[in-house]
Order: sequence, then structure tokens, then C-alpha cells
Amino acid sequence: MAAEPLSQKEIEDRLRELPGWSFEGDSLHRTYRLGSHVAAGALVVHIAAVQDELDHHSDLTLGYNTVRLSVNTHSAGDAVTESDFALAERVEALAPAHGAH
Repeated sequence: MAAEPLSQKEIEDRLRELPGWSFEGDSLHRTYRLGSHVAAGALVVHIAAVQDELDHHSDLTLGYNTVRLSVNTHSAGDAVTESDFALAERVEALAPAHGAH
């Protein structure tokens, strides 16, 4: 069964539960700042493991001390679905262990 796109209102309501995340274009976005490039790289590795576990992958960009995610569901026409929020919530729970803010 294909994932169903969420409405604009559903997205806005869910974003209230995820401070720091935003909806831009057709994707959820979040940038984390970390204490070092090594810490940012470690967070990327852990996010990649969660993405594999969920079988849901985002665009993930590693900067000097930043990690940026852009999340949507390609199989739903590049729309935001419940799967995107599930991934965002898992990443949000994981990030503090790496000193991300």
C-alpha cells in the first residue's frame, strides 16, 4: 500500500511537535549544529542506520559542523507522509546524544 500524502494542516499540526523542523517546498527540513566535524559525521552515520532500519531515506548533507536533512516520500509523488514524520521523530530523539542543537 502506497503512503498517503498528508494535508497542509496535518503537516502544520505535526510540526508543532518537532521544534526546529520546517516545511519548505515539498519536504520537511532540519539543520543540526554540532561541536565538531567528527561529531557531525557520527550523527550522519547514526541517521543512515535509522534510515536503513525504517527503509525510508532522506537527503542528508554533511557540512563542517552541520547536518541537514530534507525528507519527503518519493513513492507518494515527493509529498510528505507519516513515514517522513516517523523518520524525523527518530532523528530528533537521536540527535541530543551527539550534542546537536
